[in-house]
Amino acid sequence: GARCPPPLSGPAAARGTARAGGSAPPPVPLWAGPGAARGSGAGCSYPQKNAEILSSQYGINLFLAGLLLTFAWAVHAVGISKSHLLSYLITLMLVQLLWMLWYLCRSCTQRRLIRDKDTHAGARWLKCGITLFAVITLILDSFKIGYYVDFSNCLSPTEGIFPVTHAAHTILQVYFLWCHAKDIIQSFKTLERFGVIHSVFTNLLLWTNGVLTESKHQLNEHKERLITLGFGNITIVLDDHAPQCNCTTTTLCSIFSQGIYYLYPFNIEYHILASTMLYVLWKNIGRKVEHHQQYKTPFKFHGITVGMIFGLIVLTSTIAIVVVYLIQIGRSKIKSELALTMFYLHAIFVLVLMCTAGVIALLIYRLDDRSLDNSKNPARKLDAELLVGTAAGSWLLSWGSILAIICAQAHPKYTWYNLPYSILVIIEKYIQNLFIIESIHREQEKVNDDIKTLRIVTVSQGSTLTLTPSYKEIYNGHAAQDAGELPCLFRGSICARERVVSSGDNEGTSQGDGSGIHFASEFSLCSRSSVADNKRRILKNIAAFLFLCNLSLWIPPAFGCRPEYDNGLEEIVFGFEPWIIVVNLAMPFSIFYRMHSAASLFEVNCKT
Repeated sequence: GARCPPPLSGPAAARGTARAGGSAPPPVPLWAGPGAARGSGAGCSYPQKNAEILSSQYGINLFLAGLLLTFAWAVHAVGISKSHLLSYLITLMLVQLLWMLWYLCRSCTQRRLIRDKDTHAGARWLKCGITLFAVITLILDSFKIGYYVDFSNCLSPTEGIFPVTHAAHTILQVYFLWCHAKDIIQSFKTLERFGVIHSVFTNLLLWTNGVLTESKHQLNEHKERLITLGFGNITIVLDDHAPQCNCTTTTLCSIFSQGIYYLYPFNIEYHILASTMLYVLWKNIGRKVEHHQQYKTPFKFHGITVGMIFGLIVLTSTIAIVVVYLIQIGRSKIKSELALTMFYLHAIFVLVLMCTAGVIALLIYRLDDRSLDNSKNPARKLDAELLVGTAAGSWLLSWGSILAIICAQAHPKYTWYNLPYSILVIIEKYIQNLFIIESIHREQEKVNDDIKTLRIVTVSQGSTLTLTPSYKEIYNGHAAQDAGELPCLFRGSICARERVVSSGDNEGTSQGDGSGIHFASEFSLCSRSSVADNKRRILKNIAAFLFLCNLSLWIPPAFGCRPEYDNGLEEIVFGFEPWIIVVNLAMPFSIFYRMHSAASLFEVNCKT
């Protein structure tokens, strides 16, 4: 390929800059290497492109090694114990801790330097969400420490070191993301790429470990429930990694062992959110930012009362359904069937409401001719990819349930509710993805240029009408006067205009005739504004309603209400082990989809 020309230096560079009428470019630092000058031009960033490829391959291999170690522990491979897996994770966390400390120290020494920021990355509400999950993760770590203390006689020391290291890792990582999630790194780029990608895949491995541990606990409970549903032909073999020794204090051991699994959903969400924020930081390394005005998007409860009320009704009813489901499932065959029927009917009703709301929002967008923002935005691109990618998990489960219902020889009554439920899951996520992706790509509406200033109209007492503007219009540094414009009051959706016409004055009559045109145009402008306000209000209510609905649908699978396990029909058609493998692989993506959709809908509500 073509090589980049060598950069000018010394007097030649100064003469070239003077002829171009610009300022001299900054000198290339010595530590940047010989490729830095060539890499600064368009199409000449070979060293940095190579660094991006190398760091991504490093992260993938790091993840695959940990994934294989996790799988080996899960299937009880010979010579592989939990201590080996925890030692690997501890090492990765310690390396990330060292890198974050180095980055923070370097940032403190260069505090006076002006750094580019990605205003779309690391939103405040996202930081608050990850902080909440991190606090609950610290509680989980304290439970693990207590669990280790009670079973210290028969547990490996790594099981005590791991929660301590993880707690320190969580505290420092949250602080790092609060302070530097928006950074666009322009120095030590090669080293920083490896540090950030190491952090991304460390969090993904911690997420995988949490998912596996929580799934194994759910699987053990599921196997015990199958007999009560009448599926006696399925072999029940518990796969428990509990220590084979007595606890020092029975009461505390029970609290720690049971409480841990109720906290795992928050730990899982924490690590996946942290990995996505760090991935955006990695994509922003060396990025050229286009400096343009950014609009703040604060969240306001005003105008979304209807959506919040319906959403809260769905949320409270879902919590009640989950509580009843967990109490009834596994008690007896009749109670289990009633619990499954109750769950399916409630979920069908909620999904129908969500589909309807999504269709209405898309129809409103079809009636609006606002353009889309196609500028480069790593955070927005990642959001769209995650929505479609993680939705595939629940789509896989839904198609498996549909196929099982079609192919099964016998159908208990409650399984027929699974058919419309599975179809609606596919349709709802399809519609919701369209709504969210279009919403985050739409340009924010700006104030109409025709309405710029507030004018005061004075009416004379004589036969001649005078329209006197009291203030000059200031717009883009130019002053102008226009006596024919009056403001529309957007907040109250009120259009005001007063005009007095003298019948004895021809000039006044002519002005009165002309005022009809102005009045018509202004009335049309205010009508359009009122329609736009109504559309915006409907969209904000839909976004608020879907936000709470996604939180509601996140709760059941996250806390053990999983009809894909308890239904039993799919396990007869596909076989117990194949279907359980499919569920264990797809369910984490389905759970993450709901939380990520809720976060995206919160952003949509702020931008609308």
